[in-house]
Amino acid sequence: MASDLPISPELEEIDGKIQDIFRALQNGFQKLDKIKDPSRQTKQLEELTGKMRECKRLIKEFDHELKDQESRIQPEHNKQLNEKKQSMIKELNSYVALRKTYQSNLGNKRVELFDMGAGTSDPVTQENVKMASDMSNQELIDNGRKQMDETDQAIERSKMVVEQTIEVGTQTAANLKGQTEQMGRIVNELDTIHFSIKKASQLVKEIGRQVATDKCIMFFLFLIVCGVIAIIIVKIVHPNDKNIRDIPGLAPPAGRKLLSLEALGN
Repeated sequence: MASDLPISPELEEIDGKIQDIFRALQNGFQKLDKIKDPSRQTKQLEELTGKMRECKRLIKEFDHELKDQESRIQPEHNKQLNEKKQSMIKELNSYVALRKTYQSNLGNKRVELFDMGAGTSDPVTQENVKMASDMSNQELIDNGRKQMDETDQAIERSKMVVEQTIEVGTQTAANLKGQTEQMGRIVNELDTIHFSIKKASQLVKEIGRQVATDKCIMFFLFLIVCGVIAIIIVKIVHPNDKNIRDIPGLAPPAGRKLLSLEALGN
């Protein structure tokens, strides 16, 4: 990059890595001319393809960093940096076309350079590989803008998915909060029921003790009544038996009453 063009340390670092890869690609293709063994040539092409993938990634990173810093860069400098980016894309595509030529000479099937899996899109597409040597700078710029638009659309779709996920998460959190409060109320009601059952159990025990006490008292009263009745019966049957004590509050036997009346008559 020109020394009179001020750039940020991030862009300068990315540009340095890209230039290192370009030098490695140049040396690699020069070395490929000296290799005669087809298997070694294939292996060398695979290594160079890996370097081209890394270069493509760095160019994309360079573009993203340039867009982030666009507001802080003067328009003239921004234009020069975009031209630099397009020159890097053009140079990379030239190596892609060169790799294709070597691959055709080896008689192998063409392998896509930036195949990242089914359904994925890359800034350097098959059309770029086929027409890179014939495309002008304006065509390269238009193609780059097209790929950027597709990337922006993918980002917007991702944002919509994230917003929907956040909405679902918020609704789920509200439902969980409501269920937690409901469970809290149920626990409080269970505690109240448990306390009521405990109090009722204590009350039943107290009533049971009172009933048992009343039964004991009635039993003792019954025994006393039976004892009194038994004494009365014995006194009636054996009125002259001195061993049987009189019951306090009861009248003496009939014989004594007669004696008392005779004594008064005399």
